[in-house]
Amino acid sequence: MKFLKYLAFILFGLLTIFVLLSIKQDIPIDDLKATYAQTPSKFIKIKNINIHYRIEGVENDTLPIILIHGTGASLHTFDAWTKELSVSKKVIRMDLPGFGLTGPFPDRNYSISSYISTIDTFLFKLGVKKCIMAGNSLGGNIAWQYTLMFPEKVHKLILIDAAGLKYTESKPPLAFRIARIPILNKLLTMITPKSMARKSIEDVYYNKALVTDEIVDRYFNLTLREGNRQAMVDRMTTPIDYSALKDLGEIYIPTLILWGENDLLIPLSSALEFSKKLPNDTLIVIHNCGHVPMEECPSETLKPVLNFISN
Repeated sequence: MKFLKYLAFILFGLLTIFVLLSIKQDIPIDDLKATYAQTPSKFIKIKNINIHYRIEGVENDTLPIILIHGTGASLHTFDAWTKELSVSKKVIRMDLPGFGLTGPFPDRNYSISSYISTIDTFLFKLGVKKCIMAGNSLGGNIAWQYTLMFPEKVHKLILIDAAGLKYTESKPPLAFRIARIPILNKLLTMITPKSMARKSIEDVYYNKALVTDEIVDRYFNLTLREGNRQAMVDRMTTPIDYSALKDLGEIYIPTLILWGENDLLIPLSSALEFSKKLPNDTLIVIHNCGHVPMEECPSETLKPVLNFISN
């Protein structure tokens, strides 16, 4: 009994130390800008939000490609794609509200319709009348629903492990699971160990060796931007609206479906379902790749993207 008491005391002490070390303060936005908002980063005010965005590439291109990231990510997840695409295209990418340097929606409305409205205003202010739209995960869900709402504004569509379908076989990242659990998700807004950030990134990569300290630092630091941790909880607890699914077959524009074969978050069966429902699609499966193929496997994914755009 004495041994068990000592063991319990030691375990409690270690847990207390872990919790205290895991309590993280928000990082001031100006400190984050110094690292993550270097040229050509800009900010534009939309709906009382300062949206962080970048425009790169061919300045007079009237059909730019818009890159939309997923939950917990930022515009930096498309760094490798942008470097290549900007040689021949104008590339526009942004930090979605609730993520990256943009910060949260003031009204805490993280529905897809709220994102669509924000992106449409963003593109209007930039003078973009028509575009090629590409999105990963949450960004893919936004992209195909934006296309349904504004078909005249989208020339081609690229879905990268896109969300929005109903599926059951899934292994969400650790942070996503905690963000959905009452009480625990409140702790997530204060207690954020970097080890959890690393584990969550590894959960969406197939090749864990590609998860570098630099990538972990970027995801982790941007998570600590004021308001982003609460935004993650708000986004993950937002009710899912599947009402647009019935109209998915009305997207007739050319669509490229890119999918990591080893995606544990949104399974490959969803790619097959998108391909079945979309009348004018091309499906490319990327072998030995996870949920963020444009970041994990940029060279393998860029070739079909460049072919799709040029054709």
